Amino acid sequence: MQYDCLIVDDELALAETTSEYFNMFDVRSAYVTSAVECEQFLQQHEVAIILLDINLGHTSGFDLCKKLRLTTQIPILFISARSSDDDVLIALNIGGDDYIQKPYTLSVLLAKVKAVLKRYGNQVASTEIIQFGNVVIDCNLCRVRVNDIEIKLKTLEYRLLCYLAKNKNRVIPKKELFQEVWGDSITSDGTLNVHIRHLREKIEENANAPQYICTVWGTGYVLEDQN
Repeated sequence: MQYDCLIVDDELALAETTSEYFNMFDVRSAYVTSAVECEQFLQQHEVAIILLDINLGHTSGFDLCKKLRLTTQIPILFISARSSDDDVLIALNIGGDDYIQKPYTLSVLLAKVKAVLKRYGNQVASTEIIQFGNVVIDCNLCRVRVNDIEIKLKTLEYRLLCYLAKNKNRVIPKKELFQEVWGDSITSDGTLNVHIRHLREKIEENANAPQYICTVWGTGYVLEDQN
């Protein structure tokens, strides 16, 4: 069976309420309360997006995320009452696509989930090949090669790189990236900065002195192509 959203949260009442609310607005959702149940659920069903709590009883959402990332690139949005910068950075560094702090408003959370579903559901195949320097993006196969070696990107990393590349040599404001890549205007600077850093580490010869993805302080980013 196919679901739009799987909620993984050991707070049973909150998970159940969130799932019921989503289903009321035609976002087909289910919930589980442990890492084991999550893995079992994914073996039997297809899921478009996962909402993942950090605290899962005797296990950690961080550990579950790292395990899931070995086999899937499904967008993972962390939901947690923990608000420290360290927790946010860990979540994004291990494969999370966003971090939403509890307590959240169900309507805002639903809007975020719908935006992600719309973005991924509306991806259309293209025969376009984008190249800059030693980087080649095959938009049809969703593959990126650097010096003829294929590199692995998370879903949002790939979307971010494609948007920068399609608008190369143009300074793109952060708000535009939030809207066009994440699908909303309330994504945090920290989330964007982490994804930019990961892209630099994967495509730049020296991530600390980027040749392609350059920061325009106070504004946003530009992908520079001198060819």
